[in-house]
Amino acid sequence: MPTFSPDPIDVTVGSNLRRFRQVAGISQSALGGALGVTFQQIQKYERGTNRVSASRLQQIADVLNVKVSDFFDGEKAISTHGGALPANDPLVVYLLTAEGRALNRAYWKLSKALRHHIIGLAESLEFSSNAK
Repeated sequence: MPTFSPDPIDVTVGSNLRRFRQVAGISQSALGGALGVTFQQIQKYERGTNRVSASRLQQIADVLNVKVSDFFDGEKAISTHGGALPANDPLVVYLLTAEGRALNRAYWKLSKALRHHIIGLAESLEFSSNAK
């Protein structure tokens, strides 16, 4: 019996789907709910196990606020609010981790003044570590 191997294009689409979903801060369950499918179906899309139809891909793009064409780029830049970051950028990779997302959420809950103080502290720590 032949073993199933997902098509590389389906894997790329799924990988980008996962990346865009994480950047948007949307869980698999929430995305599934918005599309009327289960989180297991989203998992299958993200692994490339199940192909995403054209109409479903458009729905996903609308929910995640990305272009359909973005799903087909292997080293896609993550587009958010008019800007773009390369998907292999260490900062982007970090922000996609659980720790990076938690730190980012906590940071944005702080007042603007406190955020500026934290930036100043981080910059002074960076400066003092580079001076040694």
